[in-house]
Amino acid sequence: MIKILFICHGNICRSVSAHYIMNYLLQEEHLSEEVFVDSAATSMEEIGNPIYPPMQRALEGHHIPIGNHHARRVNKTEYETFDLIIAMDEENKYNLNRLFDNDPDNKVHYLMEYTDTPDAIIDDPWYTRDFETAYREISKGCSGLLEAINRKNI
Repeated sequence: MIKILFICHGNICRSVSAHYIMNYLLQEEHLSEEVFVDSAATSMEEIGNPIYPPMQRALEGHHIPIGNHHARRVNKTEYETFDLIIAMDEENKYNLNRLFDNDPDNKVHYLMEYTDTPDAIIDDPWYTRDFETAYREISKGCSGLLEAINRKNI
């Protein structure tokens, strides 16, 4: 089983969206039993909070099933648990590299690495207020990640 952990700052917008979008795509491809997905934050600010309402509306507008999410913080022991740890931007990756001793097994990647724009990051819609763009970018990244999984490049 492949285990993927999506990470953003608060785990209320980007990483939780990637979590639910990826679960939806895996279910559509009948791969839910082969890939485990979770999400977490690098900060403590939103711990316990649900998906941010505007992000939830964007997901629901695209018919993405949403579970009973409560934001949580990533911990150091998860480095051994997950095969891929996917950051949304530079700050997330920086914090993950500090937490995971500079990523000795090269598990930390950006979501957009799996697209035709591998150097792109996903801006935080908490600040941009552009939840639709965040949804589109995350969906693109998750689709590319799914293709990599299907090609056995993961």
